[in-house]
Formats: sequence, structure tokens, C-alpha cells
Amino acid sequence: MSFNKKYLFLSLLLFVTEVLIALFVRDAFIRPYFGDFLVVILLYCIVRMFWNFPVLPTVLAILAFAYLLETLQYFNLVEHLGLQHSELARTVIGTGFAWGDMLAYTLGGVAIWVAE
Repeated sequence: MSFNKKYLFLSLLLFVTEVLIALFVRDAFIRPYFGDFLVVILLYCIVRMFWNFPVLPTVLAILAFAYLLETLQYFNLVEHLGLQHSELARTVIGTGFAWGDMLAYTLGGVAIWVAE
């Protein structure tokens, strides 16, 4: 385990971007799809901030996590957890399955792989 300042900076930048999108953007593309694209990159940067795992397995693990979370949205995870009234839970976990989200996650993973 080693700490990487480059990925710390990228994580902070992406996190602030995600928060700004969540708070201020109400459109049909940036918030629903670009935010999902960026969240995969954010998760990758957080992992790489602490561990120097190989790129492809790391990307695939993060994509598997994102796909799992999206699939759990199909089964109304937020409601099953009793968090349907929590705006934070609804934003972080999500409330509805969408194939477009899966595509956005995949494109985020591809962007990481190409960039690295």
C-alpha cells in the first residue's frame, strides 16, 4: 500500500465535480449520464490513491461494483433499506435501473483504460 498524491488530487477534483453536478445540474444528460461516467473514474482514482493494482483488473472490479449497484436499483434497494425519504441515499445509491447508466459506466471504464 502506498499513497499517490496525483490520484488524491484527481479524486478531490472529481468529487467536487460530482457534488456540483448533483446540487446544481438538472438536465437530461450531464446529471444522469456524465455523472455516472465520472463516478467510475472517481472510484478508480480513490482505489489508485492507496493501492497500485494493475489497471485492467482494477477497472473491471470497479465496473463490476457499478453494475451490481445499478442492478440493485432495479430491485429497489433504497426502498428495501427503508431509505426512500433520504435524498442522500437516493442520490448515492440511485433509484432506478437504466441501460444508459450501464453504458456510461462502461465508457468511464474504457476512458480509464485508454488514459492509463
